[in-house]
Parts: sequence; C-alpha cells; structure tokens
Amino acid sequence: MMNVADLPEILPVFPLPGALLLPRGRLPLHIFEPRYLAMIEDCMKTRSRLIGMIQPREVPGTGEKRLNAIGCAGRLTGFSETEDGRYMITLSGISRFRIKEEVTGFSPYRRCSVEWTGFQRDLGPVEEDPEFARESFLVLLGRYFQTMNLSTDWSSLKEAETELLINSLSMLCPFSPEDKQALLEAPSLTTRRETLVTLMEFALRGGSGEEVMQ
Repeated sequence: MMNVADLPEILPVFPLPGALLLPRGRLPLHIFEPRYLAMIEDCMKTRSRLIGMIQPREVPGTGEKRLNAIGCAGRLTGFSETEDGRYMITLSGISRFRIKEEVTGFSPYRRCSVEWTGFQRDLGPVEEDPEFARESFLVLLGRYFQTMNLSTDWSSLKEAETELLINSLSMLCPFSPEDKQALLEAPSLTTRRETLVTLMEFALRGGSGEEVMQ
C-alpha cells in the first residue's frame, strides 16, 4: 500500500484514448513508440514506478488535442521485453490525480505537475457499494454482452468482489473515451455503478432514447 507521502509531484503521463485505469485495477499495455519506451525505462529507475494514464480530448472546432484534467496513476508491476525491443507491461492502479500544469523540458514524453487532493479514498481499502443488486445487474450485463457480441467467464463474474466487478467492467467495456472519463471521475463506487448501468442501458437502446424491443 502506498500513502500520500509516496506520491510524486511530477508525473510522466501516457495519453491514450479509451484506455481506462482505475484504483486497484490492472491495465496491460503494449509499448512500442520510442518516446514511451523511454518513459518506461525512466519509470523503472524511480522509487514509485508511477505512470499517469490520461485521456486526451479534442477542443471543439480546432482539432487541437488537450489532456483531461483528471487521470489515474498506475504503478509498473509487470514487465517483459519482446525480441524486437517492444515492452509488455502491467500498470496497477494506485490513485487518481488532477493535473495542475504541464511541465516543459527535454523529455520525449509528456510530464505534468499533479495534485492528489480529493482522492484519498483511492489509497484506502476496497470500496463497497451497499445498494448493489448483483442479480439484476448481471441480467442487464448479459443483455449488453449479447447485443455487443462480447463473451466472458460468467462464473468468475458471479463470484467477483463488487469493486473488482464494477471497475473491471468499466475498464474493459467498449465505451467512448468521454464515457470512460465519466466512469473515472465518478466520486464513489456506487456512482460508478450507476454510470455503468446508464451506459449499458443506453447501448441497448441503440444509442437513442427509444425503448428496447423485448
């Protein structure tokens, strides 16, 4: 377990649309761009081994891409190198952060000054969702998976802890980058589950306000 004192003020960031990391979640990544290979090598030299996953967003009418204000830092916990020099890594989610400003310098990858205030719960124990109705949730999830032609190990889902279930689905389901950002910014596990349900129901309506044909 890390605490606030272990968290750095400057964080290397990896802008990757649609890639969501949540606290206590695990995100596998395939690294092949030279700047991000350098980022991984530099990260492994630090004590915290933290990388900030962040969603880029387009500024309407300009085509310019900026970083969202909130991301999630992951600790590099898995690493392997392929014969052609690519890296296969795993990031374990530690805590969300808020960007204060981007740091300029000679680094080939982007770095940001960040603050961790407001996300202390991320460093705590597994979060609970007292209002979670697993049976009805799994029924909805089954309809969503069928509609989206997705498959899963249902026995594992039925036995998974509530936080692991909700966060894993939030990370893995094929939602838009904007929807993934909403899931990231959810202030509690209950709010994230409610957002997840809304997104699945919206997909079942074909992305419209029309009712689903039963």
